Amino acid sequence: MELTIRAFPFFFFILFQYAESQSSIPKFTAILVFGDSTVDTGNNNYIPTIFRANHPPYGLDYTNGIATGRFSDGQLVPDVLAQLLGLKQKGGVPPYLRPNISDAELRSGVSFASAGSGYDDLTATLSGAISMRKQMEYLKEYIGRVKKSVGEREGERIVKGGLVIVSGGSNDFVLNFYDVPTRRLEFSIGKYQDFLLEKLQSFVKELYDVGCRKIIVSGLPPIGCLPIQLTAKSPVLRKCVEKENSDAQSYNAKLQHMLAALQETLPGSKVLYADTYTPLLDLINNPQENGFVETKKGCCGSGLVEVGPLCNSNSHVCTNPSEYIYFDSIHLTESAYLQVAEYLIKDLLRKLSDDESR
Repeated sequence: MELTIRAFPFFFFILFQYAESQSSIPKFTAILVFGDSTVDTGNNNYIPTIFRANHPPYGLDYTNGIATGRFSDGQLVPDVLAQLLGLKQKGGVPPYLRPNISDAELRSGVSFASAGSGYDDLTATLSGAISMRKQMEYLKEYIGRVKKSVGEREGERIVKGGLVIVSGGSNDFVLNFYDVPTRRLEFSIGKYQDFLLEKLQSFVKELYDVGCRKIIVSGLPPIGCLPIQLTAKSPVLRKCVEKENSDAQSYNAKLQHMLAALQETLPGSKVLYADTYTPLLDLINNPQENGFVETKKGCCGSGLVEVGPLCNSNSHVCTNPSEYIYFDSIHLTESAYLQVAEYLIKDLLRKLSDDESR
């Protein structure tokens, strides 16, 4: 992973701010990532699904303008964190078993995430993505390979000292509840939230059982402000769907409570909630203060519905993606991801650092 030229000023500002004191940045042995398209660095390139971003104009602001499979014009939040922490991450599905990826590269970080995935197994079934259950299986394979490479004790140290990021949930609500009412036929919104949180709790417990100790779990963004949701629910006024945003907030409140309670049952763990709702809603409500111009449509195509295969080399692309919050009708631009990353770095890495110093 290399940074785009446009990202350098912002990135080095972060480095300067947080590296003045080496103790302010926790030391991690690896970065392990699970979830959906918000953190998928290209795993879907290798599976039979239409949820792919390995074609232009995705990646136009990434190194050499390469479409890597990231659903953005450039980097994602884990990319920024990995750079800051001096780590690298590779895709973690079967490609990580390829002989051209060295054990040394794998030891420093792996993304197992898959665009279209969710905590509900049905979500991945509908999208053809790698389910969270399967991502866990790949993690166990990964741990086995690392231990075979460096030995049992060192392998355990790498896993225990790794930073784990889990980001998901949006697809469950959009694909299974709001736009395709599969789960709405059997669950109220509150019951479906609880159903997903039970799945997520089991996933975090299993992460702990295989040796992970520092885990960050992302909450939901303001789903009702996604351009594709505006197109479906407010095509003329293009106002955020308040009911969906309210649902996201209530889910996030439950998630925070669940994670705090869960940490108490997992000795030696640090399980943190990542608030992505607040910084993203701030960008949407105060675009000019944050350097943005367009908040209601994506940079790709009309910006109203294009995502994945509909955002392609034939699509019109805005002249300056950094002025847009969304690159397609669902996913953020690199500029927006960088600002969310700054918020998370200030909020979360400091908490992990404080925990280490105790």
